[in-house]
Amino acid sequence: MTGLTNREVVVKVISWNLLRLTGAAVEDVARLLEREKPDVLLMQEVTEHIDLLPTLVHGHFHRQPWPGRIHGLAVWTRHHHVAPYALPLPASRLPGRLPRRRAQIVQVGDITFANVHLSHGQLLNRRQLSRIAASLHGKPSAIVGDYNAVGPILIPGYVDVGPIEPTHYGSNIVPFRLDRCLVHRLRCGSTGTLAFGPSDHRPIMVELHTADAGAKRDPLRAARHRIARLRAALR
Repeated sequence: MTGLTNREVVVKVISWNLLRLTGAAVEDVARLLEREKPDVLLMQEVTEHIDLLPTLVHGHFHRQPWPGRIHGLAVWTRHHHVAPYALPLPASRLPGRLPRRRAQIVQVGDITFANVHLSHGQLLNRRQLSRIAASLHGKPSAIVGDYNAVGPILIPGYVDVGPIEPTHYGSNIVPFRLDRCLVHRLRCGSTGTLAFGPSDHRPIMVELHTADAGAKRDPLRAARHRIARLRAALR
């Protein structure tokens, strides 16, 4: 984390869906960390094989498996963080719609992160996002990960600041922007996508700026930014 002033800090965040056993291996994740040097790496579809990451790259690592599945969520940070906890999310009542999804909530400095891999149902994943946002109680926060969502997402108080280019291709043909970042009481500097690597998802990268409550804000500029982001998402 890089301090800009006495009141502002920049946090570089990367999110990557690893594609379970057939995608990114622990060595691929370690190379990404060494090359990009993020402060926070949020991972989805993480298996026990990634538990070796702290032996390859110094940092703090926590994996949260999903019950009954070989994969789950994980977070790596360069700096110390509060131990994550699991937030249960709304689930489908249809038979066989398992596992029940959970978000991984972790506090890093002044920012609360929700690492997510949401359901494919478009109404259900919006309900899951609303549950996450409500649980964060208005804190400076970022909901980051694989949303499995199509089209714009409107959560009161949150702004979509992730890259607008596709991060996944259905059947290797149809482009989707599945990997996203919504923030509350944070500003975003640079943003972009990285190379797929062995996975079927591009990692996304965002630089988040956090400032104290006394920092000056420009509401008109913020509104223009949100309108521009919404127009881009609707294209």
